[in-house]
Parts: sequence; C-alpha cells; structure tokens
Amino acid sequence: MADIIRRLGWRHLRSTPTAHIRHHRGGKLVHDGPGVGFWFRPLAAALSEVPVEDRELAMTFRARTADFQDVSVQATVTYRIVDPALAAARLDFSVDPDTGSWRGAPLEQLGTLLTETAQQHALDVLARTPLSAALVDGVTAVRDRITAGLGAEPRLPATGIEVVAVRVMAVRPEAEVERALRTPARERIQQEADRATYERRAVAVERERAIAENELASQIELARREERLVEQRGANARREAEEAAAADRVRAQAEAARTVKLAEAEAARSVALASAEAQAAREVGEARAEAQAAWLRVHGDVDVATLHALTGARLAENLPRIDSVTVSPDVLTGLLARLGDGDRG
Repeated sequence: MADIIRRLGWRHLRSTPTAHIRHHRGGKLVHDGPGVGFWFRPLAAALSEVPVEDRELAMTFRARTADFQDVSVQATVTYRIVDPALAAARLDFSVDPDTGSWRGAPLEQLGTLLTETAQQHALDVLARTPLSAALVDGVTAVRDRITAGLGAEPRLPATGIEVVAVRVMAVRPEAEVERALRTPARERIQQEADRATYERRAVAVERERAIAENELASQIELARREERLVEQRGANARREAEEAAAADRVRAQAEAARTVKLAEAEAARSVALASAEAQAAREVGEARAEAQAAWLRVHGDVDVATLHALTGARLAENLPRIDSVTVSPDVLTGLLARLGDGDRG
C-alpha cells in the first residue's frame, strides 16, 4: 500500500519498488512506474497500484477419484503480474487518494481465478485416477496437470499474469479411508517388528545357550585340568616319597657302611693296641725278668751284711718321710744291747 501525505489540499504519494503506480489526470497518464513519488490533487487524480513482486497463493480443495473416494489436495501457485497496465485495465487496482488503500479486492479476484482454474484441472486428472494411484503418483500428476492447464489458460496472459511455479504438497484421502489404508501397512510393520523381536529373542536365546555351553565346557575342562593336577600332585608326592625313601635307604646304607668301617677300624685299632700292649707287657716282663735275674746274679756274689744294708736302704727309700723320731729309754737300751751282742758275735 502506497504512503500518502496530506498538505494544504495537496497529496504526496510514495510507493515501494515492488508496487507499480499509474497516475491519470484528466484522462491522461501522468506517472507510470514502480517506486515513484509525486504530488497530486485528489479531486483530479485517478491512481492505480499494481503489485509486481512474486506472490504465493495457497489453495486447498476436495476432489473425487475414479473409485469414488474423496481426497483433499494441498497446492501452492506462485505468480506475478508482468503487465501492470493490462492488469490495471482488466481488474480494479484503483486506490483511495486519501488513504492509499485499494477500493476493491483485486488480489482476491485474481486468487479466485487461479484457484478455480487449478482446481478444474486437478479435478479432471483425479476423476480418472483410482485412489491407490492418486496416493502414489497423484502429487506429480496433479502438479503437471495444473502447470500445463494454467500455462494454457488464455485469461491469465490476457490479464497480464504469469505463473512462475506450481507446487502440490499432498493428496490425502479422508481420515477413515486413510486409517483403513494405514492398517495393512501397520499390520505388516507390526509383523515385521514382531518377527524382528522374535528373531532378536531367538538370537539372544541362542547366544545365551552358546554362552552356557561355553561356560559348561569351560567348567568341564577346568574340572579335567583339576583332576590332572590332582593326579600330577599325587604322582609328585609319590615320587617325592619314593625319592625320600631311596635317599633314606642310601643314607642308612652309607651310615651302616660307615659304622661297619668305624667298627672294623676300632676293632683293628683295639687289636693293634692290645697286641702292642701285650708286646710291651711281654717286653717289660722280659726286661723285669732279665733285671731280676741280673739283680739276683749281682746279689748272689755279695755278703749278707751288704745285703742287709741294701735292704735297709731300699726300705728307707720306700718308707714315708719321718720328720722326727722319739726313742724311749727302753727302746734305746734294747737297741744298744742288740748292737753290743752283734759286735761280740
């Protein structure tokens, strides 16, 4: 919408670059173009504002397929006005000189034209298409048909309108039909999910069985190894006992042999010692006998008085030590008497 300013009976109009302004005064075109600004008298001016930017027209309509099923179509048509002068001549784009707003509803008229034309072509193609095909290929078929139909519509170029693009977002059946159509697919999906669940459970059970078998095999192998270990330990114990017994036997034999050798050596030493002692005793006896014989031979040639003296000396040698001798008068008298008798004799 153009901006209009009032000044002392004059008006100033300023438009945007996407709005084409046509100013007629006295039946003559004074200003023509987008984004213009000028002063004018409202009582003598005829103004038109035609939008020249691309505009989006959303539409939703119902149609019926070849098998008598109702569907709804959602589409969007992009268009623009390429000939503002022709559009302003065919549709009422005049604006109020005081407010700058359209006096009529040109865009609604244009939207009705495009919607009815597009709907006519969409109904035509869907009326010959079954519901299943419409749901699968209906979007492409409807889009192509609307594009071709709008391109061939003579009223659009005669109004200065060009269709830029056509987009069809969806072709959908009624809620009950859509729900009924979804049921088999949902059942198949549910079956696939159940089968996947069962397969996953079966795989899990199989894996658990394999794990249990592996654990059992591991336990069996462990028990077998423990049995071999016990056997090996018993064999080692027996071997150690046998080796200890053999070592004890060898040690006992060695001890016995050593004892025998010691006994034999001791016996030999005793025999040798006894023999030596006997030999020494024999030699001592012989020496004593020889000494006694020599003594006897020596004393055989000595007189009796000498023998008595030797005997007394020998006796004195064998007597204990006498520190003091007490001689009584009686003993002395007797000794003297004996000595006197001896001298006389």
